[in-house]
Amino acid sequence: MSLATKRGSKETELQCKRTEKQSTICLQQVNVDPSDDEAIEKTGDNRTTTNQDSKPAVKKKRKQPTECFLSHPEEKQETTVKAKKRKKKKISDILEKSAPKPGVPADLQNLLSQYFAENRSVIEIEELKLSDSCFLPANDLTHSFSSYLKEICPKWAKLRKNHKEKKSVVMLVICSSALRSLELIKSMTAFKGDCRVLKLFAKHIKIKEQMSMLEKGVFHIGVGTPGRVKALVEQDGLCLNSTKYMILDWNWRDQKLRRMMDIPEIKKETIDLLEMCIIKLCREGSVKLGLF
Repeated sequence: MSLATKRGSKETELQCKRTEKQSTICLQQVNVDPSDDEAIEKTGDNRTTTNQDSKPAVKKKRKQPTECFLSHPEEKQETTVKAKKRKKKKISDILEKSAPKPGVPADLQNLLSQYFAENRSVIEIEELKLSDSCFLPANDLTHSFSSYLKEICPKWAKLRKNHKEKKSVVMLVICSSALRSLELIKSMTAFKGDCRVLKLFAKHIKIKEQMSMLEKGVFHIGVGTPGRVKALVEQDGLCLNSTKYMILDWNWRDQKLRRMMDIPEIKKETIDLLEMCIIKLCREGSVKLGLF
């Protein structure tokens, strides 16, 4: 054999030996000796025995899950009966129990004193009081409007003929609404005769038209609402110096069974009109008040 072939065979043998050594080393690292496992187990057993001898093992009792119940507060039985709310008395309920009473001069006096009690002094309230001589006989709820006017004013024909002043009326009738004014005008046909009647309310009639009518013509009776009459007096469209009678539609009730003094706006305007000029004229004796 040649030298080259000998050298090649030696090199292959060396490589084989090297690979064998590497494989054995890997096996030693991976494979664990069983004797080592036994030793580890023994040491673990010895440690547990020593721990058991030194400290007795205490078994922890597991808390059994308890059910939670939300306790509702016991509802106290209400022994006390709730107080019933007082219902406001309606005018209709009052009228069912008792018949309506006709208005008298004392009713107007009491109304004025109650209205001015908070804002006026005692002396001022005394000045607003009217004597019985300032009032006409009140309606006892048996009269129609014409019959009542004939009773309180028997000399109407003479007063009507003598009246020739413009911007004034002999008789002034105050009521709660325009519709009521029209009803009163229709119901006084037997009394008025051929005298002229002027509508003194705000519905469909402008105040300038009423002022121009009073300036141009002579009217004997004025029928209207207190608000419009007050406005005419304030604007010098109506003068009450020649007025002899003022009639308040006191006892009449509307669909809600309210009188004119039961309506706050009408009540205020009527009292303002009385305070502005009527009370003074009544105290002087030139005007008489009537409650129909």
